[in-house]
Amino acid sequence: MRRFAALYAALDGSSGTNARVDALVAYFSDVEAADGAWALHVLLGKQGKRLITGRRLRQICLEESQLPEWLFDDCYAQVGDSAETITLLWSQTGAGTSEPLHNWMEQLLPAAAALEGSEQAEAVRQLWRSLCPAELLVANKLLTGGLRVGVAQGLVVRALAILSGVEEAQLQHRLMGGFKPSAAALTALLASADLAEAVPSRPYPFFLASPLEQQPASPASEWLAEWKFDGIRGQLIRRANEVYLWSRGEELIGTAFPELLAAAGCLADGTVLDGEILVWLTNSNQPAPFAQLQRRLGRKAPGRKLLAECPAAFVAYDLLELGGDDLRQRPLSQRRFALEGLLHDLPETTSTPAAGLLRLSPRLPLTAWEQLEPLRQQAASAAAEGLMLKALASPYLSGRKRGQWWKHKRDPYTLDAVLLYAQAGSGRRANLFTDYTFGLWSAEGELVSFAKAYSGLNDGEITALDRWIRSHTTERFGPVRAVQPLQVFELAFEGLQRSSRHKSGIAVRFPRIARWRQDKPAIEADSLATALALLASQP
Repeated sequence: MRRFAALYAALDGSSGTNARVDALVAYFSDVEAADGAWALHVLLGKQGKRLITGRRLRQICLEESQLPEWLFDDCYAQVGDSAETITLLWSQTGAGTSEPLHNWMEQLLPAAAALEGSEQAEAVRQLWRSLCPAELLVANKLLTGGLRVGVAQGLVVRALAILSGVEEAQLQHRLMGGFKPSAAALTALLASADLAEAVPSRPYPFFLASPLEQQPASPASEWLAEWKFDGIRGQLIRRANEVYLWSRGEELIGTAFPELLAAAGCLADGTVLDGEILVWLTNSNQPAPFAQLQRRLGRKAPGRKLLAECPAAFVAYDLLELGGDDLRQRPLSQRRFALEGLLHDLPETTSTPAAGLLRLSPRLPLTAWEQLEPLRQQAASAAAEGLMLKALASPYLSGRKRGQWWKHKRDPYTLDAVLLYAQAGSGRRANLFTDYTFGLWSAEGELVSFAKAYSGLNDGEITALDRWIRSHTTERFGPVRAVQPLQVFELAFEGLQRSSRHKSGIAVRFPRIARWRQDKPAIEADSLATALALLASQP
């Protein structure tokens, strides 16, 4: 634990890439494999499981320290993190622990979390008393599942590549599909390429597109244009006579889409497709809205009624493996040609109607850049978010590599809304009001909560709005402040859908602040009727 706490402090206190990589290499080269495995698990952001809530740790701290609740709450308001607040207020720290990290992760922390009442409180305090402040901070963050180092996975992989001599791309691939922390798992991860064991279910790292900032320099004829559909990115794998469906979030989601698993059964062994999971109604020429797909997500065994109402389709736009051969380094033009042939030749039977479930992403006409903007304007009518542009010469890389794949989304929907409530942020913005709730005018002339937004303002605007909120607060509800309904903001979002869970009757998809309309009085903000009309006009 001592070494990992020192690594956390070094990473948290450094903004330089090289310094962070050096710290990672030094740690992994000098720690036992079991500790290294758990450190990797945490650094990759996989330790999100909350063992004990921050509220419970707060209670345990207050019972022992006899601090008044108001003082703890004021400290938390300044710090913005319960684990860090407890670390600063707890005065009974020790000289540090010699227990290795894997013992803490596998035994000590879970054992304390499994207890209840006074037994749990005493167990937690005993752990706290054995730790120095740096270790106490890390332990509290691990207990609450809130340890975020701010180190990208790419930097961790780079350090492991330097340490092991294995290529970064190979390490990225081995990490796909989950990493269960153990000494054996870390040893296998860092093994030389010829010793690595193939795992049939393992997906490839996803290649991600970047937002298009300017027209590419090469001719339009050298690019593939496709619709950017609003679904779930996935890889459909047929290996070792089994079928696996992975999401981009590295989750196996096949149980939610049994018809796709069945359809993939007709693929040749050693086939991996990259594409989009959508709901696509029979005889429709475009996918259903994302709200329909949401009904399928997280279902372990969707019923016959849901399967009939929200039939799934896998729209394939890349072929990563064929006959067991890795095609990723071949140009997209070759992969696309092979994909077209593969899907064209799929058998169609009553039991596996693959042609309707496994679809080819349509290639859009693009021979000159003058066609690009008219195509983008047609995205909404095709139930798409926008366009994808992919260089026909591009290999299938991993992560977000700029220059070869671009996404060109259509303009978002916008509405002008009134600021109703504000709440302080967390972390470095714990002292600022950065979380906002906005309202629209009802037919009765009242403002009704419509959407929450947390992004879109720059630092100067956040500071100015924070000052305004503090001087125009009308009521307080715990950490939330109601403000005078005077400030208007233009909200941008990707779409609307009906919702019985929201007071307005509408759920907003990906809302964010487009601009602060200081030129507009609140009475001129948009109404719920306008939002409902916009909802009705959506494809």
